[in-house]
Amino acid sequence: MPNCCQSEISDSSANAKGEGKFFRATVSPILLTVLCLTTTCATNAQESPKTTKFISRLISQSPALPLTGVASSGNQISLNGRTLAGTWLQRPGKSGQVTTHLSDGAFRQLIGVNFLNSSNSAKQPIQWFSSVTTPLVLATRLLGAYRYLDITNFAQTSGWQIQANGNTLVIATPKTQITNIVQSQEPPEASAPLQQNRILVNLDRPTPWQVAQGSAIAKLQTPSSDPDTPTPKPTTPPNRQWTVTLDGIADPVLIERYTPQPPAAPTLLPNLLKQLSPATPTQPIPPAPEPLIQKVEVVKNQTVISLSVPFGLSPQVSTVANPNRLIIDIRPDPLEERDITWAPGLRWRQHYVNLGTERFPVVWLEVDPRKFGLILKPMWASPDGLAGTAPLIQTAQRYLAVAGINGGYFNRNNRLPLGAIRRDSQWLSGPILNRGAIAWNDSGQFYFGRLTLEETLIAANDQRLPILFLNSGYVQSGIARYTPAWGSTYTPLTDNEIILVVQKDQITNQLPGGKVGGTAVPIPQNGYLLTLRANAASAASQLPIGSAVSISSAITPVDFSRYPYIIGAGPLLVQNRQIVLDAKGEKFSNAFIAEKAIRSGICTTATGTLMITATHNRVGGYGPNLAEHAQLMQLMGCVNALNLDGGSSTSLYLGGQLLDRSPSTAARVHNGIGIFLQPR
Repeated sequence: MPNCCQSEISDSSANAKGEGKFFRATVSPILLTVLCLTTTCATNAQESPKTTKFISRLISQSPALPLTGVASSGNQISLNGRTLAGTWLQRPGKSGQVTTHLSDGAFRQLIGVNFLNSSNSAKQPIQWFSSVTTPLVLATRLLGAYRYLDITNFAQTSGWQIQANGNTLVIATPKTQITNIVQSQEPPEASAPLQQNRILVNLDRPTPWQVAQGSAIAKLQTPSSDPDTPTPKPTTPPNRQWTVTLDGIADPVLIERYTPQPPAAPTLLPNLLKQLSPATPTQPIPPAPEPLIQKVEVVKNQTVISLSVPFGLSPQVSTVANPNRLIIDIRPDPLEERDITWAPGLRWRQHYVNLGTERFPVVWLEVDPRKFGLILKPMWASPDGLAGTAPLIQTAQRYLAVAGINGGYFNRNNRLPLGAIRRDSQWLSGPILNRGAIAWNDSGQFYFGRLTLEETLIAANDQRLPILFLNSGYVQSGIARYTPAWGSTYTPLTDNEIILVVQKDQITNQLPGGKVGGTAVPIPQNGYLLTLRANAASAASQLPIGSAVSISSAITPVDFSRYPYIIGAGPLLVQNRQIVLDAKGEKFSNAFIAEKAIRSGICTTATGTLMITATHNRVGGYGPNLAEHAQLMQLMGCVNALNLDGGSSTSLYLGGQLLDRSPSTAARVHNGIGIFLQPR
């Protein structure tokens, strides 16, 4: 899947050069446990000296709890010789013993542990080759941006060997044999009429496992026997590759059983039949169904089972004991219901929401902003200004966010913002096109509406010129303004711009911009740049060097001005419990409005709870269109709701993990909304 965002601007603004296009995301529904991880350590990007202080101050304001009473800690795990990302710590225990704690994201992703429902944030019941009715319960502890599980007794019972080695926690699990792999076809359930398959993997002992979603598998088309007849195009989406990886060695018989056979030589029968009876047309021979299990192989003491899964289906993986088995069910509805109190005031939930006859898998976090210690702040990808994108999981970890979701739109070509970002009452990027936005403060109050920022340049003789855009990648004729929040320099986004340098409220220089992407112009720390584009370039003669200038600004609705934090996206979905969707009014195109795709959303409920949501592909089809998204948010109890960037951008983050999808299928995004635990 290409790494592109759901950035979209209407046809009327198509002259915004390099503008990102929205596409249909064909990711299968929710991935329950994933192999792909990104680093948990801070980004090592080089920061410009002119923006380092500004960006560092914002990140330093992202609070983190101190790691008190910790003997050792790190962010790498060596699991049976493979070094992977994952936070851990060891603490002094009773009688001089050391207890080992893994972040719950690493525990789920690397070991394959299933988390069960819990209303107590201090305890997490789990299931791993054990009974669901009598689960093992692990103690939890919130430290920094992670929730750690005490795995000391679990590891001892499982026969693990654990040792800290600097930044790395070395884990060795007992050698495991995979004795059999059996595929069976299950009768369809009434709630899931599509054909289902089950794969049973027999083991001689419990072992870590992971499942990961891969790319689409190109279909091989059987050419027509008639050279005058074109080969028909496929009418169904391609299968998708999934891999199930186990720490264990498969019996050689299993490797041979599932080794792909070379393709058979093409048969001459259709042509022979045509020659014998030319008047009788032959029917094309339908291709044989693609086998579910494509290959079984042993790689670096791991057994990798490669699957080819039809569109609309995904694996649901579980474990049982006596005998030890991994059960892989290929289902149209793989999402398992969850209701886990992850931290005081922070609840992880997921289940299917019915809209008429359609069933949509929704994963969401409920946040009680009135709980002491939980705050929200915007965050963005680059430590060096506003240009740049990164996986949300990486951005959240750099800011030390406990949780988060992707935010507003951006231009995927030049990686610039296309909407409002405001933090600590300072505009990082201005709103565009009167689109929907959410505003909030540290007291747990929120405001939803369609947002406009009107800036006016006031020059000599009270001459007033409108400034249309502030630190924006949305490019139109007129005047735009770029402040140090943009970065250390500005590079022309259109040809033949006139750039005015303003320092201490005085125009100190006029520069020709030249060609798009040409010479970068430094942005003064004590001022800003004014960029005059197209017809607005003629105003340069009225703004000579030495002129005194000032800026007045007005926010509409004025209620937005009372809030220090704003993220803009759109369209606005629900306001005061009523659906207020007006995507045309917010200048989204007809194609975008009708598109069925994965969606991100944010809303508040009647009790004042905030919800951040990820809605994926409906059972047997694609995700919701905008109208369906609005209805789903209303059904979930939203009093006010906003659509965020979606498609491959949709990413719901919690404690080092993505809850709703595999990181390998999530695109890089420009900005997001982070949830932070404030030190007490």
